[in-house]
Amino acid sequence: MCNITKEQVYKAIESVIDPEVGFNLVELGLIYDAIIDENCNVKVVMTLSTRGCPLHQMLTQWVQDAVKKIDGVNEVEVEVVWEPEWNISMAAEHVKKALGME
Repeated sequence: MCNITKEQVYKAIESVIDPEVGFNLVELGLIYDAIIDENCNVKVVMTLSTRGCPLHQMLTQWVQDAVKKIDGVNEVEVEVVWEPEWNISMAAEHVKKALGME
């Protein structure tokens, strides 16, 4: 039985800041899901703002590292998906305001 919650995973990922815009990946809306199995293996489903993101490898590694810091986590897999395609409307309100999108 695993007692790691989705909230814990999202909280850990909040420590990962996109250096291009200065906001974390959760508030940017780039994290689509966190799946935790009974063995405390975590799969994070996320996207990036663009397919050609030069930070692709670094961001996915940072997410993996952040989730691994949660006490009791076993394996961490990060899957980058392109559907649904990310757009600024997926970001938190304060992010949209800061980026001049409101």
